[in-house]
Amino acid sequence: MKFEVSPEAIELGRLFADKGYELSLVGGPVRDILLHRKSHDLDFCTSARPEEFEPILKAWGKDGFWDMGRKFGTLGAMRRRSNGTEVQVEVTTYRSDQYDINSRKPQVAYGNTLEGDLSRRDFTVNAMALRVPELEFVDPFNGASDLAKGVLRTPVQPEQSFDDDPLRMMRAVRFVAQLGFRIEIETALAITKMKERISIVSAERVRDELTKLLLSEQPQEGIISLVESGLADYIIPEIPALKLEIDQEHRHKDVFEHTMMVLEKAIALETDVDGAVPRPDLTLRLAALCHDIGKPKTRKFESNGKVSFHRHDIVGAKMTKKRLKALRFDHHIVDDVSELVNLHLRFHGYVEEPWSDAAVRRYVKDAGHLYERLNRLTRADVTTRNKRKEQIFSNAMDEMELRVQELKKKEDFDAIRPDLNGNEIMELLHISQGPIVGKAYKHMLDYRLDNGPVEHDVAVEELLRWYTEQKY
Repeated sequence: MKFEVSPEAIELGRLFADKGYELSLVGGPVRDILLHRKSHDLDFCTSARPEEFEPILKAWGKDGFWDMGRKFGTLGAMRRRSNGTEVQVEVTTYRSDQYDINSRKPQVAYGNTLEGDLSRRDFTVNAMALRVPELEFVDPFNGASDLAKGVLRTPVQPEQSFDDDPLRMMRAVRFVAQLGFRIEIETALAITKMKERISIVSAERVRDELTKLLLSEQPQEGIISLVESGLADYIIPEIPALKLEIDQEHRHKDVFEHTMMVLEKAIALETDVDGAVPRPDLTLRLAALCHDIGKPKTRKFESNGKVSFHRHDIVGAKMTKKRLKALRFDHHIVDDVSELVNLHLRFHGYVEEPWSDAAVRRYVKDAGHLYERLNRLTRADVTTRNKRKEQIFSNAMDEMELRVQELKKKEDFDAIRPDLNGNEIMELLHISQGPIVGKAYKHMLDYRLDNGPVEHDVAVEELLRWYTEQKY
């Protein structure tokens, strides 16, 4: 078998061999070589301890060195090629990760052999190695065969593997989404049996796996696997809860099925790297996943036999914010996704009766930097099988977007401010800084959005009229 390996990997192999240490390319890069994919970053394992190979890596990595993973036996380095591209490498001492039953962090134990290190890896497709510089292929668990079949299987008994590191259960469903693989039956049964153990893993590590899953080519398959395995009950329980709710509004079997369709459509509406919503977009995908999680809590059976979900957008936004905070997502992701959930029904009134220019301005102003994502989420949320209704909605959205373009030619929406600023309001009303100023400012902003720019005298008259009615 011929292996196309980067010259940097061969060079490092020789440097380690000169010092009497073993070095092997492992994990994803080996898998990618067999799949004829390019790997930008290279992962290695070695017989040397970090303090032994640190000088080698520092000398090789002329353009960068890092040791944040030292306590896990990992050091990294970077070198720039003559063509301007970068190659990053990480080298880890032969090891195994194990969790104490009550610990949220893995304990690191160094190993002594390559085969022992591979036995502790998550799946056979990642338990292959290529010794460098000699390019000897090492595959003790038939990972190449599983790779060809598209099967995820653990190198050792799955219960032992998942007990060593419960996060591997999430990696399994992530690879379903990322690689299109299926989970071998014994491995799948072990995940279902041990799903509760995912609770021992830190929220940050779970978040990172969920993020990788959502940013894959087919996240719907990963989410379905996450729910069917029972892992979602401990990670994001709001999603499996959707399977219990019949959504007569969309005439689908359940809200979960509708949500998977919305996620798929939202992804299709993403643009290229330089577009308005660059692909892949975590914010849009999270919003699509969470947009209807408020439905179970707001479900009401009406007297006419139909089911309603009034205010599920508002309730869902609060639930989204709480869940994403628990998963330790960055605050801007939390705020943006929950706001998209809050606004995802906003456009529906336009279909029944086109808005005034003032209402269009308000929609754009309220959406702010989320405008493009909101429009895509709103389009994706239309999953009706009635093609006529779907076309009417699409035409209405097209029309609204054209109106926004025309209005933006006349005024800068991002710069819209009241015709009177805070200082002017205080001077005109003879009041000092306080809550009344904020309320007055908001009223004048609403007035500006409704009426467009007006003369100063008109704005003053409106402020005084509003203040008189407040009876402060």
